[in-house]
Amino acid sequence: METSSRIAKLFSDRKANGMSSFVAYVCACDPDFDTSLQVCKALIDHGVDLLELGVPFSDPLADGLTNQLAAQRALESGCTQDDVFRLVEEIRTFSDVPIVFYTYYNLIFSQGIENYVRRSKEAGVDGLLTLDLPPEEAVELVDACKSEQLANVFIVAPTTPKERIPKITAVASGFIYYVSREGVTGERDDLASDLRERVSSIREYTDLPVVVGFGISKPEQVREVAKVADGVVVGSALVNCISQNLDNRDNILSSISAKTKSLTGALVAK
Repeated sequence: METSSRIAKLFSDRKANGMSSFVAYVCACDPDFDTSLQVCKALIDHGVDLLELGVPFSDPLADGLTNQLAAQRALESGCTQDDVFRLVEEIRTFSDVPIVFYTYYNLIFSQGIENYVRRSKEAGVDGLLTLDLPPEEAVELVDACKSEQLANVFIVAPTTPKERIPKITAVASGFIYYVSREGVTGERDDLASDLRERVSSIREYTDLPVVVGFGISKPEQVREVAKVADGVVVGSALVNCISQNLDNRDNILSSISAKTKSLTGALVAK
């Protein structure tokens, strides 16, 4: 299937069934390439609809400690950008699930924007979520992605002024990522009380699906977010299944499989 249609088809199919999509974040090559590939397969086998792959970076500004350490483990294992592309290529041998890179602009710019986008498309990537790139400075990347039919996912935060939302949605494609909490990634005990209102305010300006992430870690939280959003993102809770079992790689797979199954099982028809 063409990369341009995998994301759209996912959200269209899930919406037709009255369901939200489950998006899982893990850092590519954490703790090493082979284990990471097995982790991605386990996530997909247990109900993940869209895979958000963190590209290891030495200065991940948007990430909390859990995901910072995941990136550090990947880099210490020798992970390169070529390995990240190769990981996607390996996933494509057994799955057509949409894949979005969770990345930072320097990783794209340093390799040449058009070259990076072309390599992403060739590997089987469906979109880029570039954490530190505002829409005003994204023209070159947006144009390159349009030419290769890759989605450009942009973030709306709780601190985003309402008048700025249409500027973001005007250049976004694939879906909008709403950050439900201020600050960096990480597990939270509760959800933002104004989540429904925030998602509704984004939908005033776009027909793109709205997914919600940052801080979601429990089945009951997944269930509540799924009532108002088109997708639910869980990251740190899954990455912790890796970090807590580094001494036994088999335990990584069993732990992350059980956690994923419990979270995806919380999705119910709206």
